[in-house]
Amino acid sequence: MPAILEVEDLRLHYLTRLGKRVQAVDGVSFQLQPGEILGIAGESGCGKTTLVSGLMGLLMPPLHLTSGAVRIAGRDILRLPPAEVRRSVLGRDIAMIPQGALNSLNPTRKIRDLATDVILAHDEGADRRAIQERLRERFTRIGLEADAVLNAYPVQLPAGMKQRVVIGISTLLNPRIVIADEPSSALDVSSQKAVIQLLFNLLDEGIVSSMVFITHELPLLRHVAGRIAVMYAGQIVEIGTTEQVIFDGRQPYTRALMGSMLSAEPGQKSRKPVAIEGAPPNLGEPISGCRFAVRCPVAQPDCTQRDQVLREVAGRHVRCHHAR
Repeated sequence: MPAILEVEDLRLHYLTRLGKRVQAVDGVSFQLQPGEILGIAGESGCGKTTLVSGLMGLLMPPLHLTSGAVRIAGRDILRLPPAEVRRSVLGRDIAMIPQGALNSLNPTRKIRDLATDVILAHDEGADRRAIQERLRERFTRIGLEADAVLNAYPVQLPAGMKQRVVIGISTLLNPRIVIADEPSSALDVSSQKAVIQLLFNLLDEGIVSSMVFITHELPLLRHVAGRIAVMYAGQIVEIGTTEQVIFDGRQPYTRALMGSMLSAEPGQKSRKPVAIEGAPPNLGEPISGCRFAVRCPVAQPDCTQRDQVLREVAGRHVRCHHAR
């Protein structure tokens, strides 16, 4: 079965006011299959959010495309005019569930108006009565009291409900791909569980086809994704099945990231988290060799001299020439 999303050697950079280039995403490649949930994990500043902008085709200054392609069903959306991306790609082919639900909703407008605008932006001639029926059906389907929520302002809703509202609005047009950008990070445990279950339901019911789940909490992906890509300093450093990455990471950064977090996984409950020493490299400066070398506990002298490429190791791909 052909991939629904193909990312090929994607490179994205920011330009500062002084004209300096910051290479925030550097050579990212992966595929997403129909029905798959791919997890992308990494610490803050690793390039996850910039990657999301690239996957959505939202390349607005100071963010620029260096090279590469993002193909949805074979069409490279990075080569389309911005107006075409907004009209025919966003919301239909790909949609995003943002991290901050409250920041994504206009506090001065009712939920009904916000949701109606999404449909009208793609179909100006849509019947208003039909839109209202569609909203009630969709919000009821995701477990909300539709009329009460649609007539409320965002500030009148609790955090968990706001996140469900954002999910409902983001998926109104039944997009092929949903990018969930840390959708549960600001919620309590019970709300996190409800939101993740809702995402599963959207896939099971065919409302969305596939999903990319972004998080800095690597252990969380154990219960969400089938495959995981770990990012560091703008690059994917390991990609494999969830079991491989969580329990048998071969890249030193993958192991360090897993070891820095609390985990309820068997055999790890009593383990104390260990902080990763140091800081990620400055992406505005030239970097030679392995980008994790200066923080890596097992680095060798040649690690800062040799370019690292993703290569197959034990059934997954790892960016480390010492990995076995």
